[in-house]
Amino acid sequence: MKVAVEGCCHGQLDAIYEHIQTLEARNDYKVDLLLICGDFQAIRNLADLQCMSVPNKYKNLGGFYKYYTGEKTAPILTVVIGGNHEASNYMWELYHGGWLAPNIYFLGHAGCVRVNGIRIAGASGIFKKHDFPQGNYEKLPYTPNWLRSIYHIREFNIRRLSLLSQPTIFLSHDWPSSIEHHGNLRWLLSRKSFLRPDIESGNLGSPPMMGLLQTLKPIWWFSAHLHIVIDEDDFDTVDSGAKSKSEPSGTAPAPPTKQNPDEIALDDEEDAVEAPPAPQPVTRPPQSPVQGPTTRFLALDKCLPKRQFLEVVDIPTPTIEPSASTSGTGNSQPVLEFDPEWLAITRAFHGLFSAQHHQPTFPEETEARKSVSDALQWVVENVQKNDPSHALPVSEVQTFVQTAPVPESPSPNQKVKENEPQPPAYSNPQTEAFCRMLGIKNKINPGASSGTVAESTS
Repeated sequence: MKVAVEGCCHGQLDAIYEHIQTLEARNDYKVDLLLICGDFQAIRNLADLQCMSVPNKYKNLGGFYKYYTGEKTAPILTVVIGGNHEASNYMWELYHGGWLAPNIYFLGHAGCVRVNGIRIAGASGIFKKHDFPQGNYEKLPYTPNWLRSIYHIREFNIRRLSLLSQPTIFLSHDWPSSIEHHGNLRWLLSRKSFLRPDIESGNLGSPPMMGLLQTLKPIWWFSAHLHIVIDEDDFDTVDSGAKSKSEPSGTAPAPPTKQNPDEIALDDEEDAVEAPPAPQPVTRPPQSPVQGPTTRFLALDKCLPKRQFLEVVDIPTPTIEPSASTSGTGNSQPVLEFDPEWLAITRAFHGLFSAQHHQPTFPEETEARKSVSDALQWVVENVQKNDPSHALPVSEVQTFVQTAPVPESPSPNQKVKENEPQPPAYSNPQTEAFCRMLGIKNKINPGASSGTVAESTS
């Protein structure tokens, strides 16, 4: 299956889809799936902009609303995670995952799905040590501090993800910490010299992400956030051995760059966003995945002129369902399915989900895995109807629904008003449907009544 991987989106969906279409025509293939590694910016209206952590001068509507309203439809199944520049209120509505717009699926604050048998796991947000052990305490309307803390990764989600068996692909916005030492560090510093202090102090990247990489050992790991391309040589996820690499393939060496004061900063307390010009994308040819106990790491840039923000990779499919597309045929769409193991983890850990500052104590790993095993049996009996091979198409449970009002006479360049209030909290039927499927209480949407298919988990 041909999978296009995008770094930071920053609302440039039109340019990304157009570039993929150009690649398809140029190379005579069909891209089956698009993965986006954060800063997606699913902004439905001007009020959503007040829930995004950027200076007011950068708060313009962008083009996502066209996909939200149905004016446009994503031409490729698109799976995304969140970064540190999002309409956090909308992504909170879909904490467990759901359709942001038709054919555009948000993986949730943490999640795992299957596409044609390929397991895709991921975590939204970035790491900040002080919020890592906290619960999900942020509530609308967000304070200035909450606008940032809501996208800080929580230990709750790292614990859950660590219980997965090996996924094919893992998506993160942050880089795993120390990953820069597994490639050409000299080249990286020649391009982004301001990274040196964080690299030398060991503060670059996310320690929880590296922990997950070493635990899960996915075949592929895709990241974004730092706005540079790093295509590491294969490295062993246990002893972290690596070979050096010269330049990223397919491009001439680029001159050194200094930190752009208008570009997204590494420290999210000082974030700013570069005003998006009309992109002229650059990409590289497809590469084949690596087989064996290795992880191929690829970090991509954001969608701007002369940036390497997208790559197409070939990933073998373990199984091809009759309704699923075959790479290169273009006859049908790939199938997005729930992952039964992730459903079991979600059900088993639901009682530990906290909407307060305090996070309940986590069980020991042995106990946690026993709970997941019991929950998986429940999933097989109640969701898969006692057939472990029974597929679980997402579309049979979750259907896209507009929950927020759409703008009147919208324009992508429309700016937020000076005193535009934050929106109210909306209940999302997709989250309600997800909770009903698992027989768990809906702790995400205010005032929602999920109901259950069997006994309810608190």
